[in-house]
This record gives sequence, C-alpha cells and structure tokens, in this order.
Amino acid sequence: MFRRIILLTIMIAAVTGAPVASAQHTTTVDITFTRTDGTTTNGTVHAPVDATGRPGVVLVHGSGDGTGEHYDLVAAAFARAGIVALRYDKRTEGYTPAHRDYSLLADDALAGLAALRDRAEVDPARVGLWGLSEGGWVAPLAASRSADASFLITVGANSVAPAVQQTWANETRFGTAGVRGSMVDVLARNGIRQLVAAGQFAQADYDPIPVLERITQPVLAIWGDQDRLTPPGDSLRDFQATFDRVGKTDYTLRILPNAQHGGQPTTDGFDKLPGLVPEYGELMGEWVNGLPASATPPSADQPPAQGHSAQPPAPARWWESTAVQLSLLFGVLLTMAGYAVTGMVKSWRLVDRGPARVLLGTTTVGIVGTVIMLGYVLTTRATSFGPLLFGRTLPWLALQLIAVAAVLALGVVLARARHTLSGASAGARARWVLLVCGGTGFLLWALYWGLLLP
Repeated sequence: MFRRIILLTIMIAAVTGAPVASAQHTTTVDITFTRTDGTTTNGTVHAPVDATGRPGVVLVHGSGDGTGEHYDLVAAAFARAGIVALRYDKRTEGYTPAHRDYSLLADDALAGLAALRDRAEVDPARVGLWGLSEGGWVAPLAASRSADASFLITVGANSVAPAVQQTWANETRFGTAGVRGSMVDVLARNGIRQLVAAGQFAQADYDPIPVLERITQPVLAIWGDQDRLTPPGDSLRDFQATFDRVGKTDYTLRILPNAQHGGQPTTDGFDKLPGLVPEYGELMGEWVNGLPASATPPSADQPPAQGHSAQPPAPARWWESTAVQLSLLFGVLLTMAGYAVTGMVKSWRLVDRGPARVLLGTTTVGIVGTVIMLGYVLTTRATSFGPLLFGRTLPWLALQLIAVAAVLALGVVLARARHTLSGASAGARARWVLLVCGGTGFLLWALYWGLLLP
C-alpha cells in the first residue's frame, strides 16, 4: 500500500506540474541542431538519468563568446533539480563590440528551444528560456516571439539600454575604488558617449521595456544583491513597474544575498568565488517545477541598495562628434609633427626654443597617455587602480600635471611672442604658428577629456 501511495504521488506531480524530488544523478549528451538561417551549432543537454517528460530550459548566453564553466554549473543545477537544460555554442560570427544582432541571437535561442522540445527527456509543453546578463536582453526578446516557450528566467538582466548599463558599471567600479572627480566624469562617461557617437557600441540604445511589456509567459527574474555590472535595484523596480502597468500577474522577482552578477558567491561584487550561491539552483528548481502556481500571485523582493541610480549619458553635442574630436586630435598631432620636422631647417628655428620644446613634449605625452588609459578603461573591467591621491590614480594625476605644464608652456610661448618673432624668418614665423595652433588644440582637447578639470 505504501509503494502505491508513492507511485500515485509521483504520477500526480508529473501531470499537475507540482514539484518533484531532485535528481542526484545526471548525465550529458552532445547534440547538433540547425539555426533559422540554415547554419548548425552544437550543444550539450544536461538531464537527470533516465529522464522522460521533464521540464526543460535553454540557456541563453551573456556577452562574450559563451564559453566558460559558469553555464555548465547552471545547467548541472537545473539537472539536479529534475529539469533538462540545453547549453549551446553561441554564434560568434559577426559578433564584436561594434556589432551584434539581438534579433538574430534570439532566433538562435528559439532554434535551441525547438531542438530541446523534440527530445524524449522533456515535456514539450514545459520548456522555457534562461538568460544571463546580455541574455537578459536576448531571452525576453525570444520569449516575446514564441508561443512555444512556456516560461522565462533572467539573471542579472537590465531594464536599461546597454550604453546606460555600461556607464553605470564604469561609474560603480571607479566609485568603489575611491576614484572621484574628472576621471569618473570623463573616462567613465565620455568614453561611452564617444563609442556610441562613432557607432562602435553595439545595440547601445536597445530598449528592453517594450519587450518586457509583451511577455506573456511566467517570469522569474533574479539579481545578486552585490551586482556591480547591472543596476539591480533599478532593474527590479523597472521590471515590477512594467509588469504591473500591463497587468501581468505571473512574475517572481528575487534578490540573491551575497551574490554577484551571475549568481556566484562574492566578497565585494567584483570577485567570483567557486560555485553558485546555495539559494540559486534551489530557487530556480522549485519555481520551474512548481509552475504555474509558483509564479502566482506576483511577488517581488525589496530592491537592494545601489550607490547611485543608472542615468542615460547625455547625447553627444556637435563639437563632441567623432569627426570633430578626431579632427582636433589629429590636427594637434599633425601641427606638432610639422613643427618638429621643419626644425631641421636651421634658418627656421626659433630663437626661444625652451618653452616650445616643453609644449611639444607635454602635448605628445599627454595625448598618447590619455588614449592608452582610455583604451584600458573601456576594454577591461579592472577594479583596482593602485594608490590614489586626491581621489585620482597616480597615472591620471601625472597626465593632469603634464597637461598643466603644456598650458603653462603655451602661455609662455604667447607671452614671449614679440621677443621670439623679432627678426625671425618667414619659416620660423610659420613654425611658431604651427606650435601655437597645436598647443591651443591640445588645450581644448584636454578640457574635454578632463585633464584640466578637478
């Protein structure tokens, strides 16, 4: 009689979607499936041993090439919870910082969904999508297009556009490190604005809110309370406000304590300790296995504290355009190079060469050093910047002092113009004009990039 009761309970759970016991033994199998454009990609299915008719989930990648053990950790957590998970190889052709197509990536996710629904391990009526970080833009887009996706899970998803998110992340890592002033104002914000203006920031203005408004599936959205890449408080509030505005009644918004962007343990939000936080896999397993009841009534945790709210960067004005900025930069370099090269003609040399040499050297070092530092900030996620002085890193402070020296040298060159040009040849006068034009251009450039700001 006792065995019959257990068997009846399992059968009822399978029919009603009630939670079932976790599967301690899991297995993996490699598959290949065709994407909507006719190309193929590989994937790995993580499943409980001897699984049939289980819920399924397709893992949609964050930014990057989609490799790394994190997706295996998540897929294994799903499998232990009795849920079949598909991890597939991300499309990397044509995927660069300057170009990526969320619509195409969403189609890839739906191709994975179709492949998983065809497998005997899963119940095709209970297969959904999971998206991490960038996948928090892509997976909702895929779900909004599909009647086959039965649920949506996002982790570290943004309610703001990518350019806003990246600006907030830059400001956050600078602020956490104790950096303040012009280095934050300029490097954390102007760098992003320049990339957007130059068309080198893919999907910079993508707005996720209209997509969230179209989601009909139950949604589980998760954020780590120590997330330093996505503004977790802003995003949770915006998700809830959006769902409530359209009358959605089947959503669950959760905050994982002591977790970073991807749901891993952390000490400060920037490092990643091994594994996943304990609540993570359990939360997703219980929620998926308990659908539809687990998503209703709608519920939301309290938004975690943020150092500051995410704000859109101001649009670039005409004089901040890529064309103007590059013209100014190369104009300074060319005029200074012209001054240096023409100095080979002895009769064209200036009588008062000391200040000119200082101006030439400081502008060159200032430009090269700032470009290197800007590139470092935009291409890395460094959170430690070494010793600080007056809220500035030592390299930035050095660049500011170099810029001040350049301005002082320009002032001396202008103040001594009558003495320098008295009796000078036409070639010497032309070189002086080149020097002053280059120094003035550097002054304007240094102001925009914060070298002369507090």
